[in-house]
Amino acid sequence: MKGQLKGITCILFATIGFSLMTFFVRLAGDLPTMEKAFFRNAFALVIAVGTLIAKREKFTVPKGSRLDVALRCLFGTTGLIANFYAIDRLNLADANMLNKLSPFFAILISIPVLKEKPSKIDVFATIMAFVGALFIIRPSGSNVQLVPALIGLYGGFGAGTAYVFVRRASGKGTKTAVIVTWFSLFSCMLTLPFMILNFVPMSTKQLTFMILAGLAAAMGQFGITSAYKYAPAKSLSVFDYMQVVFATIWGLLFLKEVPVPLSIIGYVIIIGVAFLRWMKARRTIEA
Repeated sequence: MKGQLKGITCILFATIGFSLMTFFVRLAGDLPTMEKAFFRNAFALVIAVGTLIAKREKFTVPKGSRLDVALRCLFGTTGLIANFYAIDRLNLADANMLNKLSPFFAILISIPVLKEKPSKIDVFATIMAFVGALFIIRPSGSNVQLVPALIGLYGGFGAGTAYVFVRRASGKGTKTAVIVTWFSLFSCMLTLPFMILNFVPMSTKQLTFMILAGLAAAMGQFGITSAYKYAPAKSLSVFDYMQVVFATIWGLLFLKEVPVPLSIIGYVIIIGVAFLRWMKARRTIEA
């Protein structure tokens, strides 16, 4: 029980970190998405490389999991870029919630990649989650935020798909720090040419916010890594949605963003089905 309490505390710590990351990315202002993504990943690269050096670990990826790591890099990077694009054009709560569809995308991608058969509750939860997403995206000709919302939806897809390939690579013996290092390096290499072509010099204020975004992301990564040391994912997953709550608070307090009623309905549906999955998982563990 103590371990579970520690796990919940750590994952809440992580959700604050990741929500602050999106908040600081927004406060960095009118910078190209690729530039923001590059600096965000550059911080992650330094931390990941430092971790490997400190542990005297090798940077090499086992032969059997190289394709998995490459696909993790591809989907993770494009998903992150899409998420940053959405953050700059949607309110924080909407952008965060669309990204939090990643577990439901992971269920779908796990079927062909990991040969996992979803349970009935997983199928129901996934269908309802996408119904909730429709309330946030609001696909209509009059919705000027339709394109950013669809790109934000891809951000959730990219993240969910990346998680699946992380699981497959980890199952083949690839260490987490190695995966993070290659992902961060790939992200920097992909975004660097675009950043150079469209580089916008940052003011001291913008640079400060990007540094804070990097630190907040590290805070989130540290928290979530620690959380899963204390408790299983099935016991913690629902608390990850507190990121949307914190993002809503930052948006209300500092950006004067008030989610529209349809978006709130979408939040309730998605968090509700995530809660149902969590309850089902807890009963399975206790049984």
